[in-house]
Order: sequence, then C-alpha cells, then structure tokens
Amino acid sequence: MTDYGEAVLRLATSKRALTFGCFTLSSGRTSSFYFDGRLLTLDPEGSHLIGSAMLHMALDLGAGAIAGPTLGADPIVASVAVLSHVQGTPVNAMIVRGAAKGHGRGRLIEGPPARGERVAVVDDACTTGGSLLHAIDAVEAEGGEVVGVLCILDRREGGSEEIRRRGYEFAALLEADEAGGVFPASETAERGGGR
Repeated sequence: MTDYGEAVLRLATSKRALTFGCFTLSSGRTSSFYFDGRLLTLDPEGSHLIGSAMLHMALDLGAGAIAGPTLGADPIVASVAVLSHVQGTPVNAMIVRGAAKGHGRGRLIEGPPARGERVAVVDDACTTGGSLLHAIDAVEAEGGEVVGVLCILDRREGGSEEIRRRGYEFAALLEADEAGGVFPASETAERGGGR
C-alpha cells in the first residue's frame, strides 16, 4: 500500500490538495495543514489513482460494494465502480445521504440495495469519524455487512481509533503525525505515529 500512498502524496502536493500553513477547520480547531480531497478525486489523474487504490483495498477486504457519505465519498465510489467494471471485478457503488429524503422512496442510501452485501465504507478524510460512522450505521440498518473502513487521509484526531474500537478494520492511504506532517500510512506506522 506504500506505493499507492507515495503516489497519492505526490499528486496531492502537486495538485495543491494538500497545503501547509495555518488553517481553521470547520470544527473551529486550527491545523498546520489543509486537505481538500475533492481536488484529488475530481481530477482525472487523481480519480484514477484513488479509484485504483480503493478498489484494490476493497477487494482485499472481500467487498462486493463500496459506500460512503455524500459529498466526500461520491467521486470515490463512482471511480471504484467504473474501474471495477473495466477490470472485470464488479463492485457496486452506494452513496449515503446525511438524512433520508423527505420525498419519493425516502431513501438514506442511493444505489443498489445494501442487504446481503459485503461493503467497504469510504471517505476522503477521517477526523472525528462522524460521517463514516453514520455511513456504517446506514449500511448496517439496510442489512449490509461492513467489512472495513477506508479513507484517503487519516487526520489522526480520534476518528480512526473510534472506528477500530467499534471492531471495524480501518485503513488509510495517508496519515498525519503528531507534528502535523502527512505521510504514506505505512511510514507513519514505522515512525511510531501509526497503529
């Protein structure tokens, strides 16, 4: 996975999806870096790279479907579905809404039914894990089995730890360390900042 992580880090830096400085996050906290996953996942090269990495990771988990919270996961699940078809290893895509629609069929999950599917839940970043946990709950409420949780960047601010505490396998392509650096996930583990 290090090869994917290194390629994603290079591309995120060159596309300015990952920038360093002093930033105020939506939580009100400050951070020494800012990650805009959509600058990666909506870029043609980035979409292919992230889709390839996530497809590889999802298949390793034995997933037949991939789901994630709108808006961050939308381009990820779409690129994984397309690449899985091209590769001949179909993986269905699902998008989890923030709340069920108030009209039509009132669905919380768009796409094929989750019932009976082995599902990898994905997002572009994990901070507190709230949106990923919401997606996990939605998939399980529809009868899907969550086999793992994946993201591009683990900010290491409690979310991945909570997901693991609840018994789910968690993997990221990139991780932040305590000093505010961002590295391929296996490198932070080797530096003592990972699992």
